[in-house]
Amino acid sequence: MKVEYDPEADAAYIKLTEADVAESEEVKPGIILDYDAQERVVGIEILYVSKRRPDIDLERLEVETVKRT
Repeated sequence: MKVEYDPEADAAYIKLTEADVAESEEVKPGIILDYDAQERVVGIEILYVSKRRPDIDLERLEVETVKRT
């Protein structure tokens, strides 16, 4: 998984796999899901990130791994 933030576009992209994007769908305003040819989600784009969550320091995004038991 890879998380990218573009400050000019104020958009974050969460890349879940290396698969090619075959189709995209805006599921809510400013939330776009990318699908592969088998209709699996391969990426998530979030627009207007700083407006949605002004409390997040976008220069220091952290990812936490949660183990299920």
